[in-house]
Amino acid sequence: MADRPFLPYGRQDIDAEDIAAVVEALGSDFLTTGPRVEAFEQAFAAAVGAPFAVACSNGTAALHLAMLALGIGPGDRVAAPSVTFLATANCARFVGAEVIFTDVDPDTGLMTPETLRQALDQAPGGPVRAVLPVHLRGDVADLPGLARVARAAGAVLVEDAPHALGSQADFGQGAETVGNGRWSAAATFSFHPVKTIATGEGGMVVTADGDLAARLRRLRSHGMERPPGADPWLYEMREPGFNYRLPDILCALGQSQLGRLPAFADRRRKLAGLYADRLAHLGPHVRLAATPAWSRPVLHLLTVLVDFPALDRSRRQVVEALAAEGIGSQVHYIPVHAQPYYVQRYGPRDLPGAAAWYRRCLSLPLFPAMADADVDRVVEALSRALGLGAQ
Repeated sequence: MADRPFLPYGRQDIDAEDIAAVVEALGSDFLTTGPRVEAFEQAFAAAVGAPFAVACSNGTAALHLAMLALGIGPGDRVAAPSVTFLATANCARFVGAEVIFTDVDPDTGLMTPETLRQALDQAPGGPVRAVLPVHLRGDVADLPGLARVARAAGAVLVEDAPHALGSQADFGQGAETVGNGRWSAAATFSFHPVKTIATGEGGMVVTADGDLAARLRRLRSHGMERPPGADPWLYEMREPGFNYRLPDILCALGQSQLGRLPAFADRRRKLAGLYADRLAHLGPHVRLAATPAWSRPVLHLLTVLVDFPALDRSRRQVVEALAAEGIGSQVHYIPVHAQPYYVQRYGPRDLPGAAAWYRRCLSLPLFPAMADADVDRVVEALSRALGLGAQ
């Protein structure tokens, strides 16, 4: 097995055209703040069906900019699911707001209207300004239901969608693409190497609100703007911003990768289907994370839910056994409400759905360059690691 290539849980896919796009950008007059930024933004907006897109330095910066542009600050509250990466909750703290952690459905890992309503009913004090549903793994949260609950609380939705580029949902009126702006004030994306398209680091905020887009652009570049008709060197800062710009070099890579999105999406869906077929033989203690009826995902993560105690295995034993066979795996995620910072700030919370998800979740390799046979390799190794024998 030593001669077989290591399979990480995720990996970028860079081809000769991607490299050529970056080389061309390197030879241009602009390495940053040039025409490739707007070109990437326009192409991305078209890809998700949003009127406006604002590129920035990474997915965390995208969330921070969204909070700033929406005017969220001290005294406000922001609801976020506990099963997510740290940045979803941290972006509220960056602007001085408090976090309301919601529970999740234990089989999908997604915030639901019911878990959001329960969290809002139980959380004390202060206006709720924003709700941040996460499209975990690429599966789409119940946006209409969440929007109704958020609206009743006086809050807007901001979709945390780094996992869901290319994902669609059908809420009863035909398929719509994540990020189109129908249900939310904004949606944020990430272009980290393991995401569906990669720029190394990079992020995007999309919105249907032109004024919000203009403020996002100011805030990503120190809060500066040039008054119409002013001297060519003149700029003004009416509020401080940040240096969250995405360079032309990375935008060139992003636009090239975006052109490959349909092929990436098709391949991820094909691999996910193969996993579903192969994993069916490992039941009843091993199964794929559930997909809601409305969700048409392009999966970023291939997550299985495993009853480790029933199989007399610890998750660490399984992770180490897979690694010994050259197969990477990961846990997405440790519930954020249980992190020491948030326990100290808010005290311990009992979120049974998040706990049940965390006990069972394990992410397996999923990236476009995988061969069909790699799925068999992963499932066979998982079967051995769980003591189920070869399938």
